[in-house]
Amino acid sequence: MSFAVPLTRKEAVLRRLREEIITGLLKPGALIKDAEIAARLGVSITPVREAITQLAAEGLIDISPNRTRQVTRVTQKSALELIDVMMVLACAGFEWGMENITDEHVAALRVKLGEFAEGLRQGNVTAAAAAGADFSTVVILASGNRELQTHVDLVVTRTLRVLALTAESDVWSVWLNGYRQTLELIERGDRAGAVERYRQIYRDYRQRVETLLFDEDR
Repeated sequence: MSFAVPLTRKEAVLRRLREEIITGLLKPGALIKDAEIAARLGVSITPVREAITQLAAEGLIDISPNRTRQVTRVTQKSALELIDVMMVLACAGFEWGMENITDEHVAALRVKLGEFAEGLRQGNVTAAAAAGADFSTVVILASGNRELQTHVDLVVTRTLRVLALTAESDVWSVWLNGYRQTLELIERGDRAGAVERYRQIYRDYRQRVETLLFDEDR
């Protein structure tokens, strides 16, 4: 029997605020006020301040010289730079991990792909995003390089926040179709082909973000 470790107040606040920023509930430029958040979440100011400090370190909140805090604003340049960094880190980890992938890893990939598709079907962007990130994590962790995964996780979190996509967004199809085809190549034993198809996801993703999410109407 296993038991989940209860979240500390800081962890609970951190998770809640991070999700609100990623999903766009807290919009870019929104002011972050300790007392208001503490009252809304029913906690003291201390865990709120600790969570804000962590979110600032993750690049999700900007703290100005006069200590004003606000949700980090997004520009096309910053969005594309994040994607470029994520591409370099994730693709390197995916390629390294592919050398050590086992049947157990492949089974885990099937599960995560199913959860990803189901999350999108239900309109649960948070669950879909988590499962999609876990798909990559399965292979990256197979590389044995946990330091790399730590950096990938940080960039992925910031990228999800940049997009704040709805379940209906066309950008999700880039990932869903890419993951499906990558898994098919892995199952056929074409590991080199799987790595290249995985890398193509990021190329397509970058192009779609550039043309759809920062068009003249936004």
